Amino acid sequence: MVHHGESLAHGASIDRKESSGFWASQPGYKPVLILIAFVVFCTLIILPPPQGLLDLMNTENPPGYKVTAGKTITDSVNHKLRSAAYKEASASRQVPAEGKKLIPAEETAHEKAKPLLTSEQVARLAKATLVIFALVVFLWGTEALPLGATDILVAVMLYLFGILPIEEISKAYMQDAVLFIFGILAVAVGVAKTGLDKRIGLILLSRIKSAKAFAFIFMPALAMSASFLSEHALVALLIPVLMGVYKVTCRMYGVEKDRALAIFLLLGICFAANHGGPGSPAAGGRNAIMVGYLMAHGAPISFLEWMKYGFMFVPLMGVVIGAYMYLRLKPRFVVGGMNPSEVVKSEVARMPKFGGKEAIMAVILVVLVIAWIVLGEEAGLGGPTLYAVMAMFLARILTWDDVQEGVAFDVVGLYAAACAMGVALKFSGGALWLAQAFVGVLPDFLVKGDNLTIGVSLATGIMTNFMSDGATVASLGPIFLPMADLANVHVWKIGLACAFSSSFANFLVVGTPNNAIAYGMGRDPETGEKLLDVMDFMKYGLPITILAWIVLWFWAIFGYWRFLSWPAM
Repeated sequence: MVHHGESLAHGASIDRKESSGFWASQPGYKPVLILIAFVVFCTLIILPPPQGLLDLMNTENPPGYKVTAGKTITDSVNHKLRSAAYKEASASRQVPAEGKKLIPAEETAHEKAKPLLTSEQVARLAKATLVIFALVVFLWGTEALPLGATDILVAVMLYLFGILPIEEISKAYMQDAVLFIFGILAVAVGVAKTGLDKRIGLILLSRIKSAKAFAFIFMPALAMSASFLSEHALVALLIPVLMGVYKVTCRMYGVEKDRALAIFLLLGICFAANHGGPGSPAAGGRNAIMVGYLMAHGAPISFLEWMKYGFMFVPLMGVVIGAYMYLRLKPRFVVGGMNPSEVVKSEVARMPKFGGKEAIMAVILVVLVIAWIVLGEEAGLGGPTLYAVMAMFLARILTWDDVQEGVAFDVVGLYAAACAMGVALKFSGGALWLAQAFVGVLPDFLVKGDNLTIGVSLATGIMTNFMSDGATVASLGPIFLPMADLANVHVWKIGLACAFSSSFANFLVVGTPNNAIAYGMGRDPETGEKLLDVMDFMKYGLPITILAWIVLWFWAIFGYWRFLSWPAM
């Protein structure tokens, strides 16, 4: 009886602690931020739409918006959301054949159940979409709610405010890009499970016999590998090997510690892997999001077309990173030199013979890349990727438990929600209004032609250091793409500049998982001492980011892009 009473008292104390800790923040739940977001959201929803947004709703054939019916955004919104009233109004000649403005709701007595929306109501709808967008970006950036919860919230809000019909929301959540990102994450699980990624990394490293070779051969090779394989997996697998290289090298030269060597190895592979992103759509979810946005914008891009404009950036950027790290850090080495090949030989020797499931996984991966290139737009990116996933199941490389454990479904949901948000912003006209506002504050020389890509890459490159690359592209893509028509520049250039520069997360630890992995795993194998400081990312990463912008602008945008053909839109 005494024990029972004690347990009750203990339970009561736990309940009191839990209730008193309601406002305490924890990962995935930050009630103070949720409350602030709720208050701001309600305030903005109540406010009337700005005059500029009202005017945009009645602008005939506005540049940057594909009118689906009539001549205005109001017409297009009514055509989708009030199709019965729109057809009836058209039949009764309230909507002339040439597509003049619709008759306001109060004048359509024949459709009292769902009357036509007025331009002010459509403007409120667009404003609500923008406010939802701001709320979602805030929640993605702060993780005040779990990612998965925010992903669901997007669908709830779009349905609650009547921005899209439920069937359109469902369609927006299941775009090709969403299937692609799920598939590529599952493929990454298969590659890691079979040890194929480790074999590739060790084979690359086994040919490196000096610091110069590491900088000018290994870093570019790693960057190119990260265009197709999981950059996070490559970094996570290589760091323990490189820490062994670090310790053996220090011991060979009778040195206890060499921070310059550690920074060279750790940040070198971290930055190189970061900049593999532009190489192909398979490099990361951020690219899948942009593929989805471009498809929704009516300008789909194939795997091979992406590589055509992006892959040439990667090896040069890898050389630039290697040169910068070598020139800045090699003179500060305490050790006389390094020879990674000697250290990894034993690792390679211990690896099982290539064959079995690892060989099957290699074949699946090669066939997948070929399918992306050959099938192109006809099959999309998601279809071949799902074929690869099924092949892994049939070959018993993967089990469903592996997928559940290895695939971050909240991240898949992020891309689905981002696609849905992009569809809503484009449809309501909110994205176009936001794009016009952004263009309005840019200097004149940055709003014309290819110069706009500079502004886009600057904004994306800065923002990606403060929130995830996927969330950055998800947030900025719907704003930037409509600018293409406003600035008379090809929409692919805007989309690719945004996606490419989302890889430039170099100067904050939180900018990308690669940075966090390098910071967390970069410890002395014997003493456990941290070899990287938070300020090392700012000290070495900020110059790398500036160099990446320079390479993007002068090598890609104003360089080889000028000599490549761009399809008519």
